[in-house]
This record gives sequence, C-alpha cells and structure tokens, in this order.
Amino acid sequence: MTENEKAARQKKIAHVIMWIVLLVLFICFIAPFFLVVINVFKTKADTTSNPLALIGAHGFTMKNFPDAMKKMNFWTVFGNSAIITVSSTILTIAVSSMAAFVIVRNQRWKFCTFIFSLMIASMVIPFQVLMVPLVSVYGGTLGVLNHRLTLILMHVGFSVSMAMFMFHGAIRTNIPLELEEAATIDGCSRWQTYWKIVFPLLKPTVATVAIINAMAYWNDYLLPSLVLTKKELYTIPIATQAFYGTYSTDIGLVMAALLLAMLPILILYVFLQRYIVQGVTAGAVKG
Repeated sequence: MTENEKAARQKKIAHVIMWIVLLVLFICFIAPFFLVVINVFKTKADTTSNPLALIGAHGFTMKNFPDAMKKMNFWTVFGNSAIITVSSTILTIAVSSMAAFVIVRNQRWKFCTFIFSLMIASMVIPFQVLMVPLVSVYGGTLGVLNHRLTLILMHVGFSVSMAMFMFHGAIRTNIPLELEEAATIDGCSRWQTYWKIVFPLLKPTVATVAIINAMAYWNDYLLPSLVLTKKELYTIPIATQAFYGTYSTDIGLVMAALLLAMLPILILYVFLQRYIVQGVTAGAVKG
C-alpha cells in the first residue's frame, strides 16, 4: 500500500469517526426534546407508566394543551415573557453596540480603555454572588421589585458586557474607518453615521446577540423568580411551577407547557440561525 493510499484510508477512517461522534452528540441533544414531544400527547397514567412509548395505552390525546394553558394562565405569562424578552434584547443591542462604537473609535482615550477593561472584567463575576445584595437593595431599600421595568434593566445590566465585547470585535475588524469619513464628508452627523452606515453592517453580530440573549431572557427562571412575586407578572418559566404539586405532578401538563414555551424561541432561532456562526466569528480574525 502506497503512502497516498494510507493517507486516504486514514482520512476516510477519521471522517467516519467524526460522523459517528456527531451522530452520538446529536442523539444526546435531541433525546430530551423527543421525550417532550411524545409525552405531551399522552394521558397522565401513560406518561407515568411508560414515558418511552411512542403512543400510550390510552391512545393519542390533545387535552394537555388546553389544560396547561388554563392552569398556567398562558396568554398572560406569555405576554409578560414577550414584553420582557423583546424589550431587554432591543435595549441590550442598542446600548452595547453604541458603547462599543464609541470605545473602538476613541481608543486613544484612557477612559474608554478603562471602561472596556472594566466591562470585560465584570463578565467573570457569577450572578449568584450578586443576587442576595441585589434583591436586598432593590427590594428592601428601594422597593422597586415586582415591576417589569426593573427586571428588564437587570437583564440589560447583566448582558451588556458580553454583547459589547462582541460588537467591539465586529466594529474593529469589519467596519472600515474610511466609510465613516466618507459619510462625514457627505454631511452625516456622528449619530447618522452610526445608524445609517455602521449599524446596518453589523447585521450578523446583531442577530447573534439577539438570539443568545433572547434565549437567555426567555428561559431564565432564577432572576425573574427573585424580582417578580406577583402572579400577574409571572413569566413562562415561573408559571410552570404551578404543575408541580406536593405529592404528585402531572407530567403531561408539564410537557405541554414546556413545548409551548419552546416554540417561540425555536422559531426565532430558525430565522436567525444562518447569521450565528458569521456573527460569532466576525471579530475573531483580523481582516
């Protein structure tokens, strides 16, 4: 066997191994979602007795969906989650992108360098360190808990550092300064230059930041459970606790609620997923 044949054989074996590993990983990731889908159409008895069966002994049922929506007050909590997620995502994108633009174009200012370093350093602080003093100050001292705006601003505050880091790399690497100079010569103000020239070129990074943060806001349980204690302000993750009783839990209703909660964020991901890799790598390689 020649060297070329050996190299081709090794390459083929490596390719097969890679596909086997990817297939195993795919099965591991898709299995929980598959279990949710097959159990949402079963009765409580079938879900408890045989959760791995494709169809339960009592047949196919759609009763879990209306029961779950009624018990969790779905449209109210869905509206709360939508308002909080959309508002937090838009504010995060606007604030972080503008901050990154100012820092990139004013790197000679030591204050900008200091702020950027401070923001990057804040990314390593875990939320669990801050949650007790956060609730104590905002709840006990300021009394501003149980407001959607409070939760929105907290989400933005915890997310803006990572988003600004991504926008910083994208602007520094992919947005030529000559474009801004040409816009200035044509009579654009700094504000117009940013929104008409720079921001449209950040579409992949905007999509990446949007999907990452929207998923985090939509699925977050810990922070909303600390800030929102009134039932009329509950988000979907908090509302799902209504299905867990002291002595028993209707798994079918839980699965229905989880599937209803997953659908909006899955639809968003389908529309934006083609930008994800492009946005993540936008500031990774210097062009």
